[in-house]
Amino acid sequence: MIRIVLIIACFISSLPLLFAQSQIKEAITRLTKDKAMVHASVSICVLDIETGELVASHQAKKSLTPASSMKVVTTGAALALLGEDYTFKTMLEYDGQIDEAGTLKGNLYIKGQGDPTLGSSECTAADPLNIVLQKFYEAIQEMGIKRIEGQIVGDASWLGTQGVGQTWAYEDLGNYYGAGALGLNIHENMYFLTLQQNPKLASQPKVKNVEPHIPNLLLMNELTSGAKGSGDNAYIFGAPNNYACYIRGTIPLGSKDFTIKGSIPDPAFTVAHLLMNHLEKMGVKTSKHATTQMELDLEGTTKTKRNIFYTHQSPNLKTIVERTNMKSVNLYCEAMLRVLGKEKKGKGTPEVGLEVVNDFWKKKGLQLDGFYMEDGSGLSPYNAVSAYHLASVLRLIKKDEQLFNAFYDSLPVAGKSGSLRNRLKETSAQGNLRAKSGGLNRVRSYTGLAKNKKGKWLSFCMIVNNYSGNSGPVLKRMERLMAAICE
Repeated sequence: MIRIVLIIACFISSLPLLFAQSQIKEAITRLTKDKAMVHASVSICVLDIETGELVASHQAKKSLTPASSMKVVTTGAALALLGEDYTFKTMLEYDGQIDEAGTLKGNLYIKGQGDPTLGSSECTAADPLNIVLQKFYEAIQEMGIKRIEGQIVGDASWLGTQGVGQTWAYEDLGNYYGAGALGLNIHENMYFLTLQQNPKLASQPKVKNVEPHIPNLLLMNELTSGAKGSGDNAYIFGAPNNYACYIRGTIPLGSKDFTIKGSIPDPAFTVAHLLMNHLEKMGVKTSKHATTQMELDLEGTTKTKRNIFYTHQSPNLKTIVERTNMKSVNLYCEAMLRVLGKEKKGKGTPEVGLEVVNDFWKKKGLQLDGFYMEDGSGLSPYNAVSAYHLASVLRLIKKDEQLFNAFYDSLPVAGKSGSLRNRLKETSAQGNLRAKSGGLNRVRSYTGLAKNKKGKWLSFCMIVNNYSGNSGPVLKRMERLMAAICE
């Protein structure tokens, strides 16, 4: 009799868990059986943080394109390997001599070490462009330099030349989200292009302004006006070091200014040019010749000893990771990837950075079968990982107290912040679930952590590739699944 009573008691105590699992499974069924999923591939995994056991799944180990959910892999590794207090540095250097009259008989160099926030207009913790240029000027003034006979040189050589991903789509490269990460970056390697809307349908909006000024930029305007309220469907087609760019697509008809964002073709030259102009404005005479270290190398210019006289530091890595995951900033992730390669293996290429990241997660216990990482940000359509991989990454982060404390605040909160700000409100997920979202053409994903009503921690990932129609119904189904995870 006692044994029967114990069995009944155990069964009754397990009812809440069984009910929660049935809700999750029902939500998975509704997602996978939706008419938009007839031709789609889906991978879903929900893990118990404490035990590592599968709570629910659907093709959990099927490798798919995850889009920006890949950022949790890079940012987690960066925080663990570099430390949350790591800062990126940018130095001012000179060669030659400074004479008694304050004339620099040599070159002035801006030497970058990968800071993706230098002069950012978007990162509130970083100095904006005008402040950076002013600090540079003040440092030059303190050195007593009143005239520069040599050139002002932007030096991005610390991380090599491969700023963009090898497998990124060409159509992305001219737009702000396709800006490459280099040794020297400025203004998030992005410019604002202001257009004057045209009130007539199918007519051409005018190019009004580019901010900051990008020397040599040539914009071929092939834009037309779309229907009112049609949104931003404009794209800039360009490439690194290519100043001739085409603007194609549509913006809504109207009579106001409309701003889109492009990627700076050569950030190192741009920052050298901007500093040269600022120095001239502040009364420091220059040769009015800005260049880059790459150009000097191509010319065969002999390298001379340099003197460092000023170092600018970025916000700490924890702050940068928070903006990376909250706002899904590709540039920041790509900078982290290259710096990991440089700091850990002496070579700042994306390939070496990927080796470092893969080695880190393998040592943490992540099974890498079927794990194909092509970049740090998730912009490459050639990335392929499973929901089990990404849910496991989040579980490993949660199990590492120090890493978890540095990482957790970077994830958007359901119903409150980031990409989840307007999602999952008035559900059990609001305030209890945090997740990084991902999106490419016909790709949607969520990867995160949740605490259910019983206080149990779960890690999860859901990836959908090649759904039919628009993303709205798919996202609604994914939201319902996330809400069920929190029950």
